[in-house]
Amino acid sequence: MSSVEYSMPEAILYSHKMAQLSKALWKAIEKDWQDWVKPYGLNINEHHILLIAYHLKGSSISEISKFGVMHVSTAFNFSKNLEERGLLTFSKKENDKRNTYVELTDKGIDLLYEIMQSYEVKNNRVVNGSLSLKKLYGQFPEFQDMIAVIREVYGDDYMEIFNRSLQNVEKENHENSAKVLEQDQV
Repeated sequence: MSSVEYSMPEAILYSHKMAQLSKALWKAIEKDWQDWVKPYGLNINEHHILLIAYHLKGSSISEISKFGVMHVSTAFNFSKNLEERGLLTFSKKENDKRNTYVELTDKGIDLLYEIMQSYEVKNNRVVNGSLSLKKLYGQFPEFQDMIAVIREVYGDDYMEIFNRSLQNVEKENHENSAKVLEQDQV
Protein backbone atom coordinates (compact mmCIF):
# COMPACT_ATOMS: atom_id res chain seq x y z
CA MET A 1 0.00 0.00 0.00
CA SER A 2 1.44 3.39 -0.95
CA SER A 3 1.86 6.16 1.55
CA VAL A 4 -0.36 9.23 1.40
CA GLU A 5 1.42 12.04 -0.42
CA TYR A 6 -0.82 14.83 0.82
CA SER A 7 -2.34 16.06 4.03
CA MET A 8 -6.08 16.28 4.61
CA PRO A 9 -6.00 20.11 4.87
CA GLU A 10 -4.00 20.24 1.62
CA ALA A 11 -6.56 18.00 -0.16
CA ILE A 12 -9.49 20.04 1.18
CA LEU A 13 -7.86 23.31 0.11
CA TYR A 14 -7.13 21.90 -3.37
CA SER A 15 -10.73 20.63 -3.76
CA HIS A 16 -12.12 23.98 -2.60
CA LYS A 17 -9.85 25.93 -4.96
CA MET A 18 -10.80 23.71 -7.93
CA ALA A 19 -14.50 23.99 -7.10
CA GLN A 20 -14.43 27.78 -6.77
CA LEU A 21 -12.30 28.40 -9.86
CA SER A 22 -14.11 25.93 -12.09
CA LYS A 23 -17.52 27.22 -10.98
CA ALA A 24 -16.51 30.84 -11.67
CA LEU A 25 -15.08 29.90 -15.06
CA TRP A 26 -18.12 27.81 -15.97
CA LYS A 27 -20.54 30.62 -15.04
CA ALA A 28 -18.74 32.99 -17.43
CA ILE A 29 -18.68 30.36 -20.18
CA GLU A 30 -22.32 29.43 -19.59
CA LYS A 31 -23.55 33.03 -19.77
CA ASP A 32 -21.56 33.79 -22.92
CA TRP A 33 -22.66 30.53 -24.57
CA GLN A 34 -26.34 31.06 -23.71
CA ASP A 35 -26.24 34.61 -25.03
CA TRP A 36 -24.59 33.40 -28.25
CA VAL A 37 -27.04 30.61 -29.15
CA LYS A 38 -30.31 31.94 -27.68
CA PRO A 39 -31.19 34.02 -30.77
CA TYR A 40 -31.23 30.75 -32.76
CA GLY A 41 -33.71 29.06 -30.45
CA LEU A 42 -31.11 26.71 -29.00
CA ASN A 43 -29.90 25.99 -25.51
CA ILE A 44 -26.34 25.03 -24.59
CA ASN A 45 -26.99 21.27 -24.68
CA GLU A 46 -28.59 21.45 -28.12
CA HIS A 47 -25.78 23.57 -29.53
CA HIS A 48 -23.19 21.28 -27.96
CA ILE A 49 -24.85 18.25 -29.56
CA LEU A 50 -24.81 19.95 -32.96
CA LEU A 51 -21.13 20.81 -32.54
CA ILE A 52 -20.20 17.30 -31.44
CA ALA A 53 -22.11 15.65 -34.29
CA TYR A 54 -20.56 18.07 -36.77
CA HIS A 55 -16.96 17.88 -35.59
CA LEU A 56 -17.04 14.11 -35.15
CA LYS A 57 -18.69 13.69 -38.56
CA GLY A 58 -21.68 12.02 -36.98
CA SER A 59 -21.62 10.31 -33.62
CA SER A 60 -23.47 7.93 -31.39
CA ILE A 61 -25.69 9.08 -28.56
CA SER A 62 -23.16 7.39 -26.25
CA GLU A 63 -20.33 9.54 -27.67
CA ILE A 64 -22.45 12.67 -27.35
CA SER A 65 -23.25 11.74 -23.76
CA LYS A 66 -19.63 11.06 -22.91
CA PHE A 67 -18.06 14.00 -24.74
CA GLY A 68 -20.90 16.38 -23.88
CA VAL A 69 -20.61 15.36 -20.22
CA MET A 70 -24.34 14.73 -20.00
CA HIS A 71 -26.50 11.77 -19.09
CA VAL A 72 -27.42 9.48 -21.98
CA SER A 73 -31.12 10.35 -21.58
CA THR A 74 -30.28 14.06 -21.72
CA ALA A 75 -28.25 13.55 -24.91
CA PHE A 76 -31.05 11.50 -26.44
CA ASN A 77 -33.87 13.87 -25.45
CA PHE A 78 -32.13 17.01 -26.69
CA SER A 79 -31.11 15.18 -29.87
CA LYS A 80 -34.76 14.21 -30.35
CA ASN A 81 -35.71 17.91 -30.09
CA LEU A 82 -33.13 18.71 -32.76
CA GLU A 83 -34.46 15.91 -34.98
CA GLU A 84 -37.99 17.30 -34.67
CA ARG A 85 -36.66 20.66 -35.86
CA GLY A 86 -35.05 18.95 -38.87
CA LEU A 87 -31.49 19.71 -37.69
CA LEU A 88 -30.27 16.12 -37.36
CA THR A 89 -31.29 12.58 -38.16
CA PHE A 90 -31.19 9.34 -36.18
CA SER A 91 -29.95 6.07 -37.60
CA LYS A 92 -28.70 2.61 -36.72
CA LYS A 93 -25.69 1.01 -38.34
CA GLU A 94 -26.11 -2.34 -40.03
CA ASN A 95 -23.28 -3.81 -37.94
CA ASP A 96 -24.29 -2.02 -34.71
CA LYS A 97 -27.99 -2.12 -33.88
CA ARG A 98 -27.42 -1.33 -30.18
CA ASN A 99 -26.28 2.28 -30.64
CA THR A 100 -28.25 5.17 -32.05
CA TYR A 101 -26.27 7.51 -34.29
CA VAL A 102 -26.99 11.10 -35.18
CA GLU A 103 -25.89 13.12 -38.14
CA LEU A 104 -26.55 16.73 -39.02
CA THR A 105 -28.94 17.51 -41.84
CA ASP A 106 -28.12 20.23 -44.35
CA LYS A 107 -30.42 22.49 -42.34
CA GLY A 108 -28.44 21.66 -39.18
CA ILE A 109 -25.13 22.38 -40.90
CA ASP A 110 -26.45 25.67 -42.26
CA LEU A 111 -27.67 26.71 -38.80
CA LEU A 112 -24.34 25.77 -37.24
CA TYR A 113 -22.47 27.84 -39.85
CA GLU A 114 -24.79 30.78 -39.23
CA ILE A 115 -24.17 30.54 -35.48
CA MET A 116 -20.41 30.30 -35.98
CA GLN A 117 -20.44 33.38 -38.22
CA SER A 118 -22.26 35.34 -35.53
CA TYR A 119 -19.52 34.65 -32.95
CA GLU A 120 -18.02 37.86 -31.63
CA VAL A 121 -14.84 37.77 -29.57
CA LYS A 122 -15.81 40.98 -27.78
CA ASN A 123 -18.74 39.07 -26.21
CA ASN A 124 -16.60 36.24 -24.83
CA ARG A 125 -15.34 36.87 -21.31
CA VAL A 126 -13.00 33.88 -21.21
CA VAL A 127 -11.24 34.79 -24.46
CA ASN A 128 -10.97 38.41 -23.37
CA GLY A 129 -9.78 37.33 -19.93
CA SER A 130 -7.03 35.26 -21.60
CA LEU A 131 -5.75 37.94 -23.97
CA SER A 132 -3.14 39.24 -21.53
CA LEU A 133 -1.68 35.72 -21.31
CA LYS A 134 -1.72 35.39 -25.10
CA LYS A 135 0.07 38.70 -25.40
CA LEU A 136 2.64 37.68 -22.78
CA TYR A 137 3.29 34.11 -24.02
CA GLY A 138 2.28 34.37 -27.67
CA GLN A 139 -0.52 31.83 -27.35
CA PHE A 140 -3.65 31.07 -25.38
CA PRO A 141 -3.19 28.88 -22.27
CA GLU A 142 -2.91 25.17 -23.08
CA PHE A 143 -4.14 23.86 -19.67
CA GLN A 144 -1.92 20.76 -19.69
CA ASP A 145 -2.47 20.22 -15.96
CA MET A 146 -6.24 20.43 -16.41
CA ILE A 147 -6.11 18.04 -19.35
CA ALA A 148 -4.17 15.55 -17.20
CA VAL A 149 -6.81 15.82 -14.44
CA ILE A 150 -9.67 15.41 -16.94
CA ARG A 151 -7.95 12.32 -18.40
CA GLU A 152 -7.81 10.79 -14.92
CA VAL A 153 -11.45 11.67 -14.18
CA TYR A 154 -13.07 10.80 -17.55
CA GLY A 155 -10.55 8.40 -19.07
CA ASP A 156 -8.81 7.87 -22.35
CA ASP A 157 -12.07 7.48 -24.30
CA TYR A 158 -13.03 11.04 -23.44
CA MET A 159 -9.61 12.32 -24.43
CA GLU A 160 -9.73 10.39 -27.72
CA ILE A 161 -13.06 12.04 -28.59
CA PHE A 162 -11.70 15.41 -27.40
CA ASN A 163 -8.60 15.10 -29.59
CA ARG A 164 -10.59 13.88 -32.60
CA SER A 165 -12.88 16.87 -32.24
CA LEU A 166 -9.96 19.30 -31.94
CA GLN A 167 -8.27 17.83 -35.02
CA ASN A 168 -11.46 18.35 -37.04
CA VAL A 169 -11.82 21.92 -35.75
CA GLU A 170 -8.19 22.70 -36.61
CA LYS A 171 -8.53 21.13 -40.07
CA GLU A 172 -11.68 23.12 -40.78
CA ASN A 173 -10.10 26.37 -39.54
CA HIS A 174 -7.10 25.73 -41.79
CA GLU A 175 -9.35 25.04 -44.79
CA ASN A 176 -11.45 28.15 -44.10
CA SER A 177 -8.29 30.28 -43.76
CA ALA A 178 -7.04 28.94 -47.11
CA LYS A 179 -10.38 29.83 -48.74
CA VAL A 180 -10.22 33.37 -47.34
CA LEU A 181 -6.66 33.78 -48.67
CA GLU A 182 -7.74 32.52 -52.11
CA GLN A 183 -10.61 35.01 -52.15
CA ASP A 184 -8.28 37.85 -51.15
CA GLN A 185 -5.91 37.03 -54.01
CA VAL A 186 -8.67 37.08 -56.64
